[in-house]
Amino acid sequence: MDAKKSIEALQFFATGLTEGALVHKLQGQIFKAQGFGKLGQKYIDHFNEEMGWVEKFVERILDLGGEIKFDGAKSRALICDPVEYIKADLDIQKAGVDLLYKCCETLVNDPTTYEIMVGYLKDEEEDLYWSQGALEIIEKIGQQNWLFTQI
Repeated sequence: MDAKKSIEALQFFATGLTEGALVHKLQGQIFKAQGFGKLGQKYIDHFNEEMGWVEKFVERILDLGGEIKFDGAKSRALICDPVEYIKADLDIQKAGVDLLYKCCETLVNDPTTYEIMVGYLKDEEEDLYWSQGALEIIEKIGQQNWLFTQI
C-alpha cells in the first residue's frame, strides 16, 4: 500500500468536494429564495451529504498518518436559473465521475481507501443520473412545468 498516494487522492477530493458542497449550499439558498423550495432543499441536503464524505476522507487521511490541508476555495459563479445550473453542474459531475474512476484504479492496493472512494463514486453517479433525468423531464414536459414541480 502506498499511503502517500492514498493521502494525496483523499486530500484532493476533500478539498474539491468542500468547494463543491459550499456551492451546492449557496445554490440551494438561492433556489429557495426564488420560491423553488423543493429544489433548494435538494441542494442544501446535498451539501450535508457531501460534507459527510469530506468527513470520511479526513478520517482516513488521519488514520493513514497524514496531515489535513485546506487549500481554500476557488471563485465560482453562482447561477440563478435553476435549469442552467443543473446543466452546468452536470458537466462538472461528468468530469468528476471520470476522474473518480481513474482514481479508484490507482487505489486498489489500499482496500480501505478504495472502498471509501468506490462508495463516493456510486454516490456521485446517482447525482449524475438525477441531473440527467431532470433534464430529460424538462425536455419532455417543458421548463415551466418542471419548475412548478420544484416549488
